[in-house]
Amino acid sequence: MKALRYTAYGDTPVVHDLTEPVPGPGEVLVRIAGAALNPLDIKIGAGHVQDYFPITLPSTVGTDLAGSVERLGSGVTGWSIGDAVITRTDPTAGGAVAEYAVVPAASLVPAPTTIPLGIAAGLATAAATAWQAVTEVAKLRPGQKVLVHAGAGGVGSFAVQLAHRAGAHVVTTASGRAAEIVRKLGADDVIDYTGIDFRTAVSDVDVVVDSIGGDTEIRSLDVLRPGGLLISLPAPPDAERAAARGVRSAFVFHASDTERLAGVVALANEGLDILVDRTVPLSEAAEAYTYLAQGHAKGKVIVQP
Repeated sequence: MKALRYTAYGDTPVVHDLTEPVPGPGEVLVRIAGAALNPLDIKIGAGHVQDYFPITLPSTVGTDLAGSVERLGSGVTGWSIGDAVITRTDPTAGGAVAEYAVVPAASLVPAPTTIPLGIAAGLATAAATAWQAVTEVAKLRPGQKVLVHAGAGGVGSFAVQLAHRAGAHVVTTASGRAAEIVRKLGADDVIDYTGIDFRTAVSDVDVVVDSIGGDTEIRSLDVLRPGGLLISLPAPPDAERAAARGVRSAFVFHASDTERLAGVVALANEGLDILVDRTVPLSEAAEAYTYLAQGHAKGKVIVQP
């Protein structure tokens, strides 16, 4: 089979020919229909998160995949050959951007029935992270005002939809060309970050969902109401700085969770949309990886073997 592999930290991964893996006890072999690339994949490849997600090089890129069960390892029950499934692998294991992957049977969730299987992988990390931020941490209520940074991004596009579903007033930052996209997802107000400082366009915000960090995190404190909540996705926020401004802060660290993923799949079957920037064949996966690393993707980048 073919697979996109990290070969050395800091290098662009390369497609390699590998032997098709064999599932062991409690594992299944999945024929991959689609794999979604994530910013975490870029950080892993650059070596920026070795302390948290150490990998043994060479290693196959990616955590998010959807496909069909091809083979069952011993002791596996509840799944049959041909079942459509979705999963998120452990980041230290990777394995998603390939033609086949061996994964624990316990990590599988039935794939959504309303989305093409080759696209469904886009839910695994981004939608589940947005759910964690908007629903579990923020606990958004109808009538609250939320600012979602990068509303056309992978996580942001789901956060906008989930906040809208919760009945919140949704404000988001996006480039001018993405304004119509995020409005269709449920944004009430769109701030073109390329020409406007968002602090001049919004105030008295109950919750900020920040997938950017750095200076954006610092400036977000200016738009929160007293007692408001800053949720940071890239890294733990400066809690002391937030407290000094009279607001709360939280860090959402996403970990694989089949119950949460099943909930996201259920929402997809009810209409939660996957914003897709592009789909590419496995032969162009290295170029897709580089494109995502540039930070301009609108939604998900999907590799389809």
